[in-house]
Order: sequence, then C-alpha cells, then structure tokens
Amino acid sequence: MATPSRVLSGIGLTVLAVACFATLDSGVKHLSLVLPMLVVVWFRYAVQAVLMGGWLMLRGGARRFRVQNWRFQVLRGMLLLLTSVLAFYALRVMPLAEFTAVVMLSPIFVTLLAPWVLRERVSALRWALVVVAFSGALLVIRPGSGLFGAAALLPLMLAWSHAFFQLLTSRMSASESPMTTHFYTGAVGAAVLSLALPMQWGEAAQALERIGPAQWGVLAVVALMGTFGHLAFIYGLGRAPAAVLMPFTYAQIAFATLWGWVLFSQAPDAWAVAGMGLIAGSGAASVWLNLRARSSSAKPVHADTWAE
Repeated sequence: MATPSRVLSGIGLTVLAVACFATLDSGVKHLSLVLPMLVVVWFRYAVQAVLMGGWLMLRGGARRFRVQNWRFQVLRGMLLLLTSVLAFYALRVMPLAEFTAVVMLSPIFVTLLAPWVLRERVSALRWALVVVAFSGALLVIRPGSGLFGAAALLPLMLAWSHAFFQLLTSRMSASESPMTTHFYTGAVGAAVLSLALPMQWGEAAQALERIGPAQWGVLAVVALMGTFGHLAFIYGLGRAPAAVLMPFTYAQIAFATLWGWVLFSQAPDAWAVAGMGLIAGSGAASVWLNLRARSSSAKPVHADTWAE
C-alpha cells in the first residue's frame, strides 16, 4: 500500500536519481576534454555490470541471472548504449541544461510512437502537448542561440532512441526482474564496447597515463552515478505510483542548469528557460496521461527515465 511516508520516500528517491543523472552528465562533459569517449562509456557500463552481477550473486546466485527473453535484453542494452553514446558526444559541444531539456522530449516521442507500437489511440490533447513541447525545443535550439545545427540533432536522436527504450522496458516489465535487466543492460554495453575498445587502445592508453587522481575520481563518479541513479529510480517506483513520480523526473533540468552554471559557467538565456519550461510541462503532462490510461488495464507499469 502506498502510504504517505512511502510516497514521500519514493519522491525523494526519484529526485535523488535525476540528481545522479545530472551529475553523471556533468562528469562526462568534464572528461570529454581529457579522455576518449569510448573509454568513458566502456568504464560506465563495465562498472554497472560488475556491481549488479555481484549484487545478483549475493541475493540469490545463478538463478537470478535467468531471463524470459534474451533478444529483448540484448535489444534493450543496445538501445541504452546508443543513447549513452549520443549523449556523451553531444555533451562535448552543448551546454548541460539545454542538452537535458532537449532530451526530455523523450516522453513526447513515446506519445508519437504509441499508435504504432502499442496500438494506443492518441487524443487531441496529447497531440497538442506534442506541439507545445516541440515549440519549447525550438526555443532552446533556435537559430542564433549557438546550438542550431548538427549538434542539436544528437539529443534529438537520443530522445528518439530512448523513446523506443522506454516502450521496450514497458513491454518487458511484466516478465523480467528489474535488477536482472539492469545487470544485462550493463553487460551488453560493456561487451559491445570491449569489441570496439582495441581500435582506440593506443590513444586511450596515452590519455589514461596523463590523467591524475582527480580525473580518475570523476570517472568513478560517472560510473557510480549511472548505476545507482537507476537503482534509486527502481526503488522509488517500488514505493509510489509511477504517475506520482514521473513529473519529478523533470527536476533533472534544474539540476543540470545548476551544474552547468557552477562547473562550466553556462547559464541558459531567457528564451531557453522558457523553452525548458514548455518541454518540462508538456512532458510531465504527457507522462501523466499515458500512465493514467495504462492504469485502467491489468498490466503493471514500470516506467524508466532517460539516463546513460
């Protein structure tokens, strides 16, 4: 039963999760100056696979690694890996707050995909929210802002890939353990990147020799924030209804704005702030409408926020 205290703790865990994700993005933006992105992404997924693998062994042994659908596990891992690669490269050239705001179009794209993937009817109100959110994105990446161009396509592509990731997560939620899925997401990413890592090994080795303890610390923070951010979100969903928690994921824009200002002296202008507000409001309303519609069915819903 979702008592007031459990709901409050669920909200707290959700806010903690998005704070982790914003911190992760900040660390990635810093590391992009000193390390190849392939190394950063590999380390992030390898740490998740090791930590979650150890957790599953302690909690039940080999049986905890069993899954119902291997193809979906691999596809889900590949989709999140794609979002991470797009995010990490986009963060090299975009301010943190504006990047986060554009990525938060993902729930809107879920609405656009729903008629084809989930066979759901999209109401006029939802289409209106799509229009409002896109208007907000145009304010953020408008011509003259310095973001208009090829760089702005990366977070837009990320939002699309994560929309597919969310839809697949929703489909898998009824039959797969979230903790086991979290392990395989890290394992798939680490395995794929391990195949690519030798192609940049010379450059990566030289870069790793040059960095100091501070950069190693940031690299560890990136990996831990990605792993524990998702865990906090999973536990938050276990304490409160998803419809209550989803609007709080848009606090990530606020955290990203704060970190962008403190660490990189990047503050969005008034137009960008207005666009962020439109995206956050439209996205939160879209999530609420989607979850309210699904709550009328017997299927459990385990939503997921975007993250690397």
